Amino acid sequence: MPAEADSGKTEEIEVRDPVSARDAAGVPRRTTRRFPLFTRDTARPEGGGRAAPGDAPAPARQWPVLLVLGMVGVGLLITALDVFRVGTLVIGSALLAGAVLRWFLPSVGMLAVRSRFTDIVTYGVLGLVIVLLALMAQPDPLLKVPFLKDALHFTVDG
Repeated sequence: MPAEADSGKTEEIEVRDPVSARDAAGVPRRTTRRFPLFTRDTARPEGGGRAAPGDAPAPARQWPVLLVLGMVGVGLLITALDVFRVGTLVIGSALLAGAVLRWFLPSVGMLAVRSRFTDIVTYGVLGLVIVLLALMAQPDPLLKVPFLKDALHFTVDG
């Protein structure tokens, strides 16, 4: 509530406690610490802006996510054509490419889902796991892990 000063002008009381927030008019209001029932807004992840200028057509503004999704689509098509190892390598490479794009480009559009660090770790780990599993797939694995056969026999025989 405004207080009357000696000069006849009203001066505003400034609220500085941690549970105060400014309303739409900019006036500090006391609020609760409870979470709101409805989320009104979400923060855009860093790098979540357009990957191309605003006057470019919509696909050009989102080229990083379209590149990754296109590579995954090609990998799924190759896998459907019964070339399992190559198809899954393409899918894993697409996720690794997404991690590299997220690391080096300042704006990647819809490829930015969370923070830069979280996106890079998620895309990188999933891509690496898919590539490693594709390289270890039977028959005739290209990557042989020496202790894997013993661990498998230990769990099955035991």
